[in-house]
Amino acid sequence: MALTVLKLGGELLEDSARLGGIAAAIAGATEPLVVVHGGGREIDAALKRAGIAKRQVEGLRVTDAATLDVVVEVLAGAVNTRLVAAIVSAGGRAVGLTGADAGLVPVEKAPAHRSVDGTITDLELVGHPIGEGRPALAADLIAAGYIPVVASIAGDTNGVLYNVNADTLSAHLAARLGAARLVIAGGTPGVLDENGERIEALDLVAASALVSSGVASAGMIAKLTACRDAITGGVEEVLLVEGREGAVLARALEGSQADLPATRMVAVLEARAGSNR
Repeated sequence: MALTVLKLGGELLEDSARLGGIAAAIAGATEPLVVVHGGGREIDAALKRAGIAKRQVEGLRVTDAATLDVVVEVLAGAVNTRLVAAIVSAGGRAVGLTGADAGLVPVEKAPAHRSVDGTITDLELVGHPIGEGRPALAADLIAAGYIPVVASIAGDTNGVLYNVNADTLSAHLAARLGAARLVIAGGTPGVLDENGERIEALDLVAASALVSSGVASAGMIAKLTACRDAITGGVEEVLLVEGREGAVLARALEGSQADLPATRMVAVLEARAGSNR
């Protein structure tokens, strides 16, 4: 059966009423599923309460030691536990994890980030996944009928914890697990063009053009980069979908794309492939 990796943006997990529908869609999935989640807004709120300034560059959080403590508390604690409990309540066999568990997603310190405008930024305690091969813990849980739910935190070989962008981590896991599909669910209906209209389909060339032209900015750059990494890693397609409604999310997990508020991304669109023949 084809495996899907689902990345949930943190904005989808804040409303308890909405969370029930999302959990039901996950619990009702008929094919193997791995869930990766973020928690950006809740992290922002916790940082504000702690008097710690938020710093981001092109959707990536600059993470010093104080910020990392908050990230771990929010993601591995509140958000992950709440999501796992909701899925279990809906009938799913969810297991809460982080990338550090059993070395699920080994990382190293991410290199300095070069922005589209050429600015170089040290992201500090942000991790870059370096794992190879099929991750045993996730594979074993999937084979036993469980749904791994992974908070986007991971550790290096020295036991140092790092914040990992959830889009990046989901793409990495999708490639290593040989997933057929990566579904990135958030609060917007896919990728938008310069007029704010949804783009129905993209390939690697078109996605790169969106970034270089400045049409894609902030968090969308990180998402498109993750999409590229997933596809070049062997994932057949990526679906970027508006995931606030459980019924819409359920259709995306089933592979149905008719009338979905989503953008489909593949390596090469058929029209482009045809023009190169």
